[in-house]
Amino acid sequence: MSARPVAWAAAAALPAVQVAPVVTALPAVRRRFLPGLHGVGPPDRVALTFDDGPDPESTPRFLEVLAAHGVRATFFLLGVMLQRAPELGREIVAAGHEVAVHGWAHHNLLLRGPAATVRDLARAQALIAGVTGRTPRFLRPPYGVLTGATLLAARRLRLEPVLWSCWGRDWTRKATGDTVYATVRSGLSGGGTILLHDSSCSAAPGAWRAALAALPRLLTECHRQGWTVGPLGAHRDATR
Repeated sequence: MSARPVAWAAAAALPAVQVAPVVTALPAVRRRFLPGLHGVGPPDRVALTFDDGPDPESTPRFLEVLAAHGVRATFFLLGVMLQRAPELGREIVAAGHEVAVHGWAHHNLLLRGPAATVRDLARAQALIAGVTGRTPRFLRPPYGVLTGATLLAARRLRLEPVLWSCWGRDWTRKATGDTVYATVRSGLSGGGTILLHDSSCSAAPGAWRAALAALPRLLTECHRQGWTVGPLGAHRDATR
């Protein structure tokens, strides 16, 4: 085969390699074939995670609730948000919580090229490590959209991609504490990973209040079920 057909074949394959991982955005696919990516851990534990912060308007209120319940969580941080509030990133870590990479900005990485994706994630990881003194272990891309470039970047940066097993749909204008609680509870079982948002930077303004209102009730329910609630690191390490 000449060099030209080989080059064309390689070029044609690139979009497929980039787009194929997007199928993991479907919960049913993750649950069946990729339980680690789905956030599944031991049945006596639940991982609690928050996306899109740190936000001075809202994140401190979540920290107060978590402190009152004696619970630690994982905060997936955006670089642009941490850049604006570095002291809040340090406060999260000082309170015993885990920090992880959500990206630099809340871009759908399917619309970002491979070079931009690697650059964005590396930049976010470096800022988080530099500001908080903790090297992130986990990655959750915005919208839960994984691409070939995202997976390549994660491997280079030694980040473990983890999405979620249930969420609260807490980013909508119509979300309330009751709807967030009911939505999370309908998909939650022992071993699951909860996704909530401690910021509305990419959602309806003030939508974080619904998640905050639901949080104490969710923690109480997990306690009633006998599930230990904690960060992803503990969730992961308990399976090994």
